[in-house]
Amino acid sequence: MILNREMECMDRESMTKLQSERLRNIVKTCYEKVPFYRKKMDKMGIKPEDIKGIEDIHRLPFTTKHDLRDEYPFGLNAVRMSEITRIHASSGTTGKPVVGTYTKGDVERWAEGAARVFAAGGVTKGDIVQVSYGYGLFTGGLGAHDAAGVLGAVQLPTSAGNSAKQIMLMKDLGSTVLACTPSYALHLAEVLEQSDEVHRKDLNLKCGFFGAEPWTEGMRKELEEKLGIKAYDIYGLTEMSGPGVGGECEMQDGTHLWEDMYYPEIINPDTLEPCAPGEFGELVFTSLCKEAMPILRYRTRDLTRLIYEPCKCGRTAVRMDRILGRSDDMMIIRGVNVFPSQIETCLTEFPAFTPQYFITVDRKNNEDTFDLDVELRMEYFSPNPSKQMPYIKPLYDRIVSMVGIKPNIHIKEPGAIQRSVGKAKHVNDKRNFHN
Repeated sequence: MILNREMECMDRESMTKLQSERLRNIVKTCYEKVPFYRKKMDKMGIKPEDIKGIEDIHRLPFTTKHDLRDEYPFGLNAVRMSEITRIHASSGTTGKPVVGTYTKGDVERWAEGAARVFAAGGVTKGDIVQVSYGYGLFTGGLGAHDAAGVLGAVQLPTSAGNSAKQIMLMKDLGSTVLACTPSYALHLAEVLEQSDEVHRKDLNLKCGFFGAEPWTEGMRKELEEKLGIKAYDIYGLTEMSGPGVGGECEMQDGTHLWEDMYYPEIINPDTLEPCAPGEFGELVFTSLCKEAMPILRYRTRDLTRLIYEPCKCGRTAVRMDRILGRSDDMMIIRGVNVFPSQIETCLTEFPAFTPQYFITVDRKNNEDTFDLDVELRMEYFSPNPSKQMPYIKPLYDRIVSMVGIKPNIHIKEPGAIQRSVGKAKHVNDKRNFHN
């Protein structure tokens, strides 16, 4: 497979023409082959011929995660099962999983998108890519694996877990690239720090591609310092393909989205109307090339904005700003909107704290409680509460300043907060269990 890089730098007029052509084709496919979309479009009085170009995309129906679960497992397929070569699925922790199906062509285009991200970060033939995303139904492992293959790089499929062995293999096999969740990368960095046998100077790592969960600039700085790498964001979602819907270039100034394959919109999550250019809102995607399971206007719940100005790297592909959080991850505590990523941002501003945290929200005496478990680094930690106060007070003030509510901060000893090899869990909202 030859990587097609010209799409990354296509002029806006040519890109719009390509998107319009692909949108017309995908709408026709959805209407003719997916009863779910034909029913929705008929109810709205829309026929495929009404969609002349990408400027008409707002006339099409939205698709939500609930729709995908209602059509579980194969209700959104546009091809026969004999044409499908792979099936992936989300974790399904809140109900039925979201199933993604792929033809051979879908897998190849997915691999190309992910390979564009790796190439933008400097991965070439001969690099050894240690893929520490989980392999299986989760798209991370095979998505990164195939991307490395497109570039002719060495695929090292370590999967997630067994962290001490991961570090050993990283050294012994000479891994130059790491691909995993940012929280697991941070855990690997901690294991490396504690190792008596392997030191950072023993590693050949030059860069890492981290995704599957939101992470902050503070986390990036931490990873780059601890692992001696350049840390890149790679973005994806099962509903479109997997990792490789977009990613950062060497400028690390926004995530380029491969809009020749996945058309992005920003809408107001309350009114569902398009946001003004540059305005923050909810990210929506339409798959322009998907054969097995084409999706129209999928509401990701990710809150961000789009940047259309050409990047300093020379690419014209639209950039996505850092994700503020997910609208369904947002907590309303004492009437205030709170995102977990805000807490991480505060923590990474103070060198005494690790970026690890856990939030517990409850309701007592008809009032919300907000408890925050954090860790001091070993060199700062003392079990004596009086010696913890000089660190707690500045963090408390910063959180109140950023978020607007007062947390109950609890210092935990280093390593006490559970680490995750997959997507990190940072919140337990107990209010959901009260009547």
